[in-house]
Amino acid sequence: MRPAVGAATPEKPGPDEPGIAVRLEDLGMSFGKGATAVEALKGIDARIPAGRITGLVGPDAAGKTTLIRILAGLMQPTGGRALVFGRPAMELARREPNSIGYMPQRFGLYEDLTVMANLRLHASLRGLTGQARDELFARLLGFTSLGPFTERLAGRLSGGMKQKLGIACALLGSPRLLLLDEPGVGVDPQSRRELWSMVQELSHGGMTVIWSTAYLDEAARCPGVIMLDAGKVLFAGPPEDLTRRAEGRVFLLRGAADKRGRERGGGHREALARWSMRPGVEDALIQGSRLRLVLAADAPAALREEVLAQGGEPTPPDLEDAYMSAVGGINQKPSPYGRIAVNHGHGPRESGDAARPRIAARKLTKKFGDFTAAHEISFEVRAGEIFGLLGPNGAGKSTTFRMLCGLSRPTSGDCAVDGVDLLSAGSAARSRLGYMAQKFSLYPDIAVKDNISIFADLYGLDKKRRDELLPVLAEALELKDFLRSRTGALPLGLKQRLALLCATLHEPPVLFLDEPTSGVDARTRRDFWKHILAMTSAGAAVLVTTHFMEEAEYCDRIALIYRGAMISVGTPDELKASATGLTDPTLEEAFIASIERYDREHPL
Repeated sequence: MRPAVGAATPEKPGPDEPGIAVRLEDLGMSFGKGATAVEALKGIDARIPAGRITGLVGPDAAGKTTLIRILAGLMQPTGGRALVFGRPAMELARREPNSIGYMPQRFGLYEDLTVMANLRLHASLRGLTGQARDELFARLLGFTSLGPFTERLAGRLSGGMKQKLGIACALLGSPRLLLLDEPGVGVDPQSRRELWSMVQELSHGGMTVIWSTAYLDEAARCPGVIMLDAGKVLFAGPPEDLTRRAEGRVFLLRGAADKRGRERGGGHREALARWSMRPGVEDALIQGSRLRLVLAADAPAALREEVLAQGGEPTPPDLEDAYMSAVGGINQKPSPYGRIAVNHGHGPRESGDAARPRIAARKLTKKFGDFTAAHEISFEVRAGEIFGLLGPNGAGKSTTFRMLCGLSRPTSGDCAVDGVDLLSAGSAARSRLGYMAQKFSLYPDIAVKDNISIFADLYGLDKKRRDELLPVLAEALELKDFLRSRTGALPLGLKQRLALLCATLHEPPVLFLDEPTSGVDARTRRDFWKHILAMTSAGAAVLVTTHFMEEAEYCDRIALIYRGAMISVGTPDELKASATGLTDPTLEEAFIASIERYDREHPL
């Protein structure tokens, strides 16, 4: 019988228990002392089988990275034990350092060195030399498909290629245990599939892999998962066991927005807001023109009957449905952005305003020497609309995004924000937009409140208005208790919330969001989109890039950028319908199918 991931049994097995690679016994980790001490891990008991992939799942600040660092031998736990192949992790790392491979959450390689130089450096750190080293290089370059890019600087690799290089460096020394801390963050769906195939091949070869993630679709692929929440084990076992707990409680509500509602813009979003506030609804999210609802186990029968009467159809649950139920469901507090008039009351339904695009791109082209990063990109985004730019890493979407934000001047073409030309009046246009960068771009060494003040001043927000809005938005974004904290010490989820607050405090009519929820958990992602949708209801136009296909479902329209060109555009449902040969495809499957079709029709 296959060993299962789960809480440790009361008996204490020997240190050489067959089939178990990692054993955690009452593991605890605290930072600080006394009243200010923070417990990152609280009495973790679990077993991780050898020779397979185990998902370490949980929201930001759940304790995932702390646990991985303990297993890598980089930290000594303050309580309990972490045994790796029967020995304390720190002892094993000291005596047999090549037995553990570790890829950190942040890209930890040297960006100003080439791919090969990074491999040579890490090989020397592991004591690998001579012919054996060169043979290992050849195998790893072939395994990761990085062979043609050995002389490229690591900083110029795409997100997916950086992750492959990180894995290659972690594999030097042929470790028995491979620790991957959120390898899928910032990586497009196609590259994530390639990473998964690589790691799956390693596990089939007998390697034990721990894959940390906040993404439930990644966790669902693992044979076993350990879910952490606030430093404790929320669930341990095969993911399908947790998924079954939501059976009979998940519905697809078709026709959530009638035709008139969609023509007005946002009818399905209005339905989402209504259902999200209903007692007994644990989760609600948009899937194209439909809503996906998860009802509480103790929801009244009348609620289920109402869902069915309004066109709801029972649908099989997925792991994210069950996870949202396990953590208590969505935050049902309404967003204050719905009460705040965007751009001081100029909403999308005023006469003449709705007819004018808030964002306009006309034949935008950007060249770097002989290389064309973006070619004649054209689209418009109107008030109250969410427009998504999707594409693989290196496809040209970030270049397009930066041109529209006024951060990069196009080689040709033009663009406007809220009717102001970015090329002739860039400062005036930039004052009318809010921008949330892909990489955290606030000042890390100052207090949260000081960052907010700086950005309020940069956007020209008067002090009286700032003092009115800040308490409301800080409470809604769960930053109220952190205003005096050092910004760099915040967990990722709170950093993302702070970046959103700074981008929206001046009530912009146009909002640019570059991968706004990269790396955050499902519950935090729901909160983000609740606020974003409230802003669009007040008239904001939103341009968003994302690698996470679930949140792309919130978009009214999506443009797929690939090889510098806009290869398709349409609603999420239209893009899914274009994926011929697939039955009821997901948006991720449609995304990959569109790229593969384009490659067949336009070979290099």
